[in-house]
Amino acid sequence: MKVAIIGSGTMGSGIAQVAASAGCEVKIYDTNVEALQRSKTNLESTLSKLVEKGKLNATEKYTISQAITYAHALGDLSHSDLVIEAIVENLEIKRKLFSDLENYVSPETILASNTSSLSIASIAASCQKPERVIGIHFFNPAPLMQLVEVIPAVQTSDEVLKLTTQTISDWKKIVAVTKDTPGFIVNRVARPFYSESLRLYEEGVADFATIDWSLKTLGGFRMGPFELMDFIGNDVNYTVTESVFTAFYFDPRFKPSFTQKRLMEAGFYGRKSGRGFYNYNQELPQPKEDTVLAKSIFERVIVMLINEAADALFLNIASAQDIDNAMTKGVNYPKGLLAWADELGISWCVEKLDELYAEYHEDRYRCSAILRRMSREGIRFLGSR
Repeated sequence: MKVAIIGSGTMGSGIAQVAASAGCEVKIYDTNVEALQRSKTNLESTLSKLVEKGKLNATEKYTISQAITYAHALGDLSHSDLVIEAIVENLEIKRKLFSDLENYVSPETILASNTSSLSIASIAASCQKPERVIGIHFFNPAPLMQLVEVIPAVQTSDEVLKLTTQTISDWKKIVAVTKDTPGFIVNRVARPFYSESLRLYEEGVADFATIDWSLKTLGGFRMGPFELMDFIGNDVNYTVTESVFTAFYFDPRFKPSFTQKRLMEAGFYGRKSGRGFYNYNQELPQPKEDTVLAKSIFERVIVMLINEAADALFLNIASAQDIDNAMTKGVNYPKGLLAWADELGISWCVEKLDELYAEYHEDRYRCSAILRRMSREGIRFLGSR
């Protein structure tokens, strides 16, 4: 298969590595020649490190390197079977690119976007053959992360969906098929991990370090929410939250935080700027290791995550298995949220959400209908749908 990647940044280069490692002929396209050279240099360095670690041998490294070429003219992509766009998250820029692409590629070429939250239907509408457009959302770093969300638009043909899922599976990735709704699975379901933790901080329940410690200690998360937001970048994380909030017609469940907005406005992006929720130029604060407080924090955040996962299932965004796979393989959650709900008890989840709603009377704490129904009928998520 001949694959073209548009965008030579970290994500584009990572996807190129994945495709080349699977035996595809790959072209990386970028209008910036210097960016293309950086991509080539970084890829060589990455492959060399894999050889040093014994994960590749010299022959495999050479084969992967030779499979990737570089282009700065769209015409060079004319023989591609699949084009994956991995450029800036701007809908109008993507729409123009897809419209232009149709002047160069064959009518059978599949055109895919790596967008994390933008409408695939809107991107497809810019094309004369919208049925060949689909979303293929990799997670960073693409060579390491197992999950890929595949997002058919309402215009996408069944054949394109079938070919795409087969291709990504052949690349040894786990596919989660999801509806074309804001945030897809991961960026929708994960929002409470950040937003409810921010709300806890803003209410004065605990500081950043204590909230992070609570969720790592009791929840088994690899990183706490504030550590993770600083790692992702507050500019990136806040923008996704704001995008999802707007796309859901300002549903209060996805309401952004002024705390994070002010950090973004100040340029406190996190690790990459040296300061975010934490100041990385000085000794980091220690958590208050209060197990009672930690339990309260964990339960509030986990039940909000479960509620969002349940609602995604209720609205047929994806299957229960794909939702749980998305969270464990896409963002390294210690358990699938629906499996977690079964473990904690569906009735317990309903009671906790009702307690929060009774206290705040805010729609963000409304219990998903599927949880209430399952509690009443005494059924579980696993094997129930």
